[in-house]
Amino acid sequence: MTSRSEWPAGYFIGQRDNVPDSATIEAFRRLPVPNIGDTMGRSTAALGLKPYHADNKVVLCGPALTVKVRPGDNLMIHKAIEMAQPGDVIVVDGSGDLTQALIGGLMRTSALTKKIAGFVIDGAIRDLNEWAEGGIAVFARGNTLRGPSKDGPGKVNVPISCAGLLVNPGDLIVGDADGVIAIPYEELQDLLPKVQKHAEREEQIRAHNASGTTDPERFNSLLRSKGCPV
Repeated sequence: MTSRSEWPAGYFIGQRDNVPDSATIEAFRRLPVPNIGDTMGRSTAALGLKPYHADNKVVLCGPALTVKVRPGDNLMIHKAIEMAQPGDVIVVDGSGDLTQALIGGLMRTSALTKKIAGFVIDGAIRDLNEWAEGGIAVFARGNTLRGPSKDGPGKVNVPISCAGLLVNPGDLIVGDADGVIAIPYEELQDLLPKVQKHAEREEQIRAHNASGTTDPERFNSLLRSKGCPV
């Protein structure tokens, strides 16, 4: 691996030291993103992104391959697609810019061929009809028909900020109809049983709600703790 000092200013390609194993990825794939967010303190989530793959049942789950680009330039996203392994999620810090699309239909075709799991783009995409065909997940801030430049600078496999998420290379990205979350690699093993337990607890509450046997004391006790006469 080359050192940063060998790269011109604004350019760098790093490497991922760790990625989640397949069993961990599949376990998180079965868990709703809101449950993951609840267990992480209800303060972590991508903001302002929406899905463009037209199927609310699609679950995006895989290790992050991070990219930081100059707004409106996708040179390093092309490099990331070349580097990506099957199941990777390419996460792009495009500074939220919507004036130029960062990815489109031709890049989608390349990503499908590489078996990339999907994209999370803090920026714009184009060729919406092609993304709506499915086969690969994409979450983005918006869309525009205006195409990108390919001049750089940009960086791959560095810590980035994407739509309010801090994402490091190898973090686990999970996305569903509710949104996208990033789980730090080093937290995965401790977090998994907590999310599973939380999901089981919600299933129990859902069953009680459906049967009409809800416990009013659950909320009355909260109201009394605030001084309410209930």
